[in-house]
Amino acid sequence: MTTAPKSPSWSVPHPRVGVGVFILNDAGQFVMGERKGSHGAGTWALPGGHLELGESFEACAAREVHEETGLRVADCVFLTATNDVMEDACKHYVTIFVGCRITGGNETPQLLEPDKCAGWEWVDWPSMRAWARLQQQYHDSSNNAIEMRKFESRPLFSPMLSLIDTRPGFAPAEAFRRNRA
Repeated sequence: MTTAPKSPSWSVPHPRVGVGVFILNDAGQFVMGERKGSHGAGTWALPGGHLELGESFEACAAREVHEETGLRVADCVFLTATNDVMEDACKHYVTIFVGCRITGGNETPQLLEPDKCAGWEWVDWPSMRAWARLQQQYHDSSNNAIEMRKFESRPLFSPMLSLIDTRPGFAPAEAFRRNRA
């Protein structure tokens, strides 16, 4: 008789679904912010959050973006997904990455949840990939975000690193154009 392997004593006994949103502008840049007050604090991530019961990925993306940044978005499309086991935080997420564009002309994200984010910035994919390379190069065993700042890099939230590691040919603006067609 075989038995299932013992699962770690995690706070959530099953994976959760998170949605990360690439809000793309005409220059191919997207919004990122520094996380506060939860797992991954001190790391940079996309706007996003948990998928609610019965909610589509696209509806979740639009809702989370508006709640966190005040921006209204359209043309939300699935881009890719990652399987993120965060052993240091005893969490397991399936992260759905969605791309969208801003509607209404306002491209300035507001800081609407200051307890969860230190601020929003427009960044480009090559810069984010460079931060990931530095983080991988100088990563210490404690995954210390403060240590990363010595290298003039922004430590990335683990699903962002997973995206780069598991989808090496991925580029958000290209995937958005392709998936909208």
